[in-house]
Amino acid sequence: MFPTLQAKLVRYEELERLLQDPNVLSDTAKMLACQREHGGLGKVARSVRQFNHVEADVAAVREMIESADDAETREYARAELGELQTQYDSLRTELEDMVTAGDSLTRGSLIMEIRAGTGGDEASLFARDLYEMYTKFIEKRGWKFEVLELSANELGGMKEVVLSITGEAAFHQLQFESGGHRVQRVPETETQGRVHTSAATVAVMAEATEVDVEIRDEDLQIDTMRAGGPGGQKVNKIESAVRITHIPSGIVVRIQDEKSQHKNKAKALRVLRSRLMEFRQDSLDKERSEQRRTLIGSGDRSERIRTYNFPQNRLTDHRINLTLHKLDQIILGELDEVVGALVQFDREERLRGGNALS
Repeated sequence: MFPTLQAKLVRYEELERLLQDPNVLSDTAKMLACQREHGGLGKVARSVRQFNHVEADVAAVREMIESADDAETREYARAELGELQTQYDSLRTELEDMVTAGDSLTRGSLIMEIRAGTGGDEASLFARDLYEMYTKFIEKRGWKFEVLELSANELGGMKEVVLSITGEAAFHQLQFESGGHRVQRVPETETQGRVHTSAATVAVMAEATEVDVEIRDEDLQIDTMRAGGPGGQKVNKIESAVRITHIPSGIVVRIQDEKSQHKNKAKALRVLRSRLMEFRQDSLDKERSEQRRTLIGSGDRSERIRTYNFPQNRLTDHRINLTLHKLDQIILGELDEVVGALVQFDREERLRGGNALS
């Protein structure tokens, strides 16, 4: 039963063995890749293990009832079967939900990109606020994040930030954050108290592994250059910044966060691999149905999915008509209600065969 989930349990157990292998532990890149995949599969693997144990117990008790010689033993076994059947039904429903959720539930690692949109300096300050909101939420969940690339301005705003986020069911929870985020508030630099509107975009991609996406060396153009910071500060004297162009797709990734060219190249390949997987998935989605509604609409991330109205202390998610008047708490990382509502909406739509969010 549940062959796709049973296969994930097999892979989880294989990763458990690999994480005890000295050859894997001595290779930092392999070890981290195994840890990310292992973490993503944890919830499913534990549920499948528990289901398998309960299913075996149910079979054993039923056999006991059939083979028992006395009424007392049969009565005891029937009582035990009743308790086990309740557990079995609950776990079966849980696994059915996991099958409905698809691969998103077992992808524990993701790449999140936040970019300032229209609105000048205020947009970059809003991008920084989104970054802080998400990282606080990540810390509350006990997940981990790593900044892969950061481009700041002199006001402390962020023109662009790219994160790797790792944690159990992290992608499943955050996948619906992709899209255009609009803010309405009085900027710190506004002297007349007028409300301004600006925007930022968020992209969430499952972090692809080498198994998911193979990248051929001949398809890459790799350029190195000196890294520079805001206002010409923090300029490296060596060419540590790396720009990788994937020639077939035209996708370009530039990373300069590390002082080491080798580390920047490794980070750039991680981002490229995830962008390629998303690019290929988007192409498949378009082929399947031009009318299919996705979380980011037509795929244009400038499309508004959510509004943050500070004067009214209001957050509105336009996809599911959710309005909450506690923006002051949400912006501090209290995203559970928003994230939970999106996941639940997507689940219900999938179960009834409707237009799921992704």
